[in-house]
Amino acid sequence: MKHVLLPCQLKIQISPRSRPKFTQWDCRPWQFHPQQSTHTSSVTRKLVQSSFDDEFRSSQQIALGLHRRYKSVLDGGFTNNLREFINAGVTAYAVGCTDEGLRKELLNVGQAGAELDGSTGAGAGANVVLKSKIRAEEVEECILWVSIVFITILCTPQPTIVRWSSTPAVSAEAQVHWRGFCALIANAYYVRGMAWLPVKTLQMEQLAVVGYAEEPSLVADRMRLVFATLEVVSPQWPKR
Repeated sequence: MKHVLLPCQLKIQISPRSRPKFTQWDCRPWQFHPQQSTHTSSVTRKLVQSSFDDEFRSSQQIALGLHRRYKSVLDGGFTNNLREFINAGVTAYAVGCTDEGLRKELLNVGQAGAELDGSTGAGAGANVVLKSKIRAEEVEECILWVSIVFITILCTPQPTIVRWSSTPAVSAEAQVHWRGFCALIANAYYVRGMAWLPVKTLQMEQLAVVGYAEEPSLVADRMRLVFATLEVVSPQWPKR
């Protein structure tokens, strides 16, 4: 019988009266020695397992998977689809993706699709421009969501997600625009045990940083994305 060697080998200590306990990670070229909470180790193990799925074998597949989940949230609502988007975003962060890299992948796919549409016959040029514009808008908003997930992870008080790359996950521009926004929500979540903030407070933060505030509904959606990400990577309350 052939044994397949994976990059990570997990040493398991089995107790006759208890379930198996994960005592040490032995990973190369990455070294994990989680001395954080049990939840952190659990999240990391799930992410390592997910990274071997087909969807996480290339940056293009990761980008397409995130975009598909983003569209599912828009079409099917936050309640049933947001956590799936966040889980994919957290995994993308863990395996070393960056917001700019994912943006380039989606834009490249969009450009390839536009060229294909443009070769169908005469008169298709106007349709190509329209399709390309819509695709670009979707890409920008999708990547903004990804950036917010990444920045939220960076706002946790201790490293809750191990990242397999030293490359910054978020561009400097996104950090300037959204770090304060996410930090306000993270502070309310960790320090005051809150699961919601007044939209006006976050609009004032936007005014101070970029000189304008988004519509209340958009701000509320972004706030919900941050709180939901915090609940995934660092839950503070027991599940009912």
